[in-house]
Amino acid sequence: MSLKFFDKLSQNFIELLDDKDDYNVIIEVENKEKSFMAHSNILKYRSSYFRKELENIQPNKNNIKTIIKSSISAQTFDVILKYLYGGFVNLKNIETRFIFDLMLIANELELEELTNKLEIHLIETKASWLKTHFSFIYHSIFINNNFKNLEKFCNDIIVKYPNLIFENSDFTSLPESALISLLKRDDLQLEEIKIWDYVIKWGITQDHTLPKNIVEWNKENFLTLKTTLQQCLPYIRYFHIPSNAILDKIRPFKKILDKQLWEDLTQYLISPDRPVNSIILPARSTLIQELPTREKESFSTIITNEHISEISSWIDRKSSTYSLGDIPYEFQLILRGSRDGFAPQTFWDTCHGHSRTVVIMKVKGTDEIFGGYNPLAWDANLNKNTWVETNDSFIFSLKNGNIENSILSRVKMPKCAISNIGKRFQKLQGPYFGNDLFMYSPSSFNFTLDKNSVCQNYGFYEKPITTTTTTVYFSIVDYEIFKVIKKTK
Repeated sequence: MSLKFFDKLSQNFIELLDDKDDYNVIIEVENKEKSFMAHSNILKYRSSYFRKELENIQPNKNNIKTIIKSSISAQTFDVILKYLYGGFVNLKNIETRFIFDLMLIANELELEELTNKLEIHLIETKASWLKTHFSFIYHSIFINNNFKNLEKFCNDIIVKYPNLIFENSDFTSLPESALISLLKRDDLQLEEIKIWDYVIKWGITQDHTLPKNIVEWNKENFLTLKTTLQQCLPYIRYFHIPSNAILDKIRPFKKILDKQLWEDLTQYLISPDRPVNSIILPARSTLIQELPTREKESFSTIITNEHISEISSWIDRKSSTYSLGDIPYEFQLILRGSRDGFAPQTFWDTCHGHSRTVVIMKVKGTDEIFGGYNPLAWDANLNKNTWVETNDSFIFSLKNGNIENSILSRVKMPKCAISNIGKRFQKLQGPYFGNDLFMYSPSSFNFTLDKNSVCQNYGFYEKPITTTTTTVYFSIVDYEIFKVIKKTK
């Protein structure tokens, strides 16, 4: 029989973490703005990563070693240290994006136990969030190929709904390992010739020196593409592609195929019953398509279809408002504060790279709804605040409750239409339309708690969107970001 006293042991080690007398390691995080004290024996026995780091660092004259992890936030590393010392992680009231980032950092620090637990936690309890941020999640997990459970979770969705990735604007930035993991699937629900087209598209965009017109390609160009796709090409089911597609789509790229494979393909076109030397992979299975299961969720908790018709008309600069049946755009929700969190950083993490977005803000304590349209892509990778130029942005307030009329205000100073906030300030500031409308939370890092967001007539846009001419400082009840997508006929 064993008597176990883990709770007391965990508490004692947390007390050791708080004891500043006997530390011999300093870890600097958050661009060296924050530091933590720790003990080398704890670190190296709890993490193989720290063991290797400490072996390669020379101590200073006080026999203290310094580890620099600039990209890790202080909040994240505080959780990591408490896990290393006390063996627990409190996820109560923690935003899902923080949990996901914590998993990535845990994996980087080779904390396999914590990484696996967080991965399973996300799949079992945060599936809706994972689906909402699908493209971001999918790109992130293939950086080091350690998240096999999440990989399977995502691939099980993609094989049924391949457009989630293949028709995404950032498809060509997909890691090779991610693409191969999909090509291996026998149940990928895409015509084989379309898979070929996507693979060729992906391969060509990996080398920007390749001529856009294949007629201009030389032998070296084909060799470059063949080398790029050498791990992908074996998973194409060539012998299940219609003959006309082989002639139209594959023959122009026959130089990237093995000579024997092309000879077997041409023979197969003429006499399909004759044996070939190449390996013939089985045809992909066809699944019975079902509607994806998802939580029933209204497209917006703030605006109505009438508001969408009005905003769509402003985007197209129409003098009259679209009827509800003629709205040419779909408003695709990409962020909702009440679902995804109200931290300013969440906006930049979620909306980076998205263009043609509409920001909607519901003001706390009033019926007011403020918003803005940005035709350009939000950029979260800048080191300093940067103005970007456009003639097509606008800000607005919408009729709602006691507010009888909507107000539209188009950009007046195009060179200062939108500001992309530098990395250092993204934890404070959200979407920024000139100096006339922006979301700001310098104290609590939560748009619903700080009354510091601003609506004013500063002159960057044509006119004020409130009935008052004075600056309005506000906090919000909720906010939403929509991507505006042209409807297909």
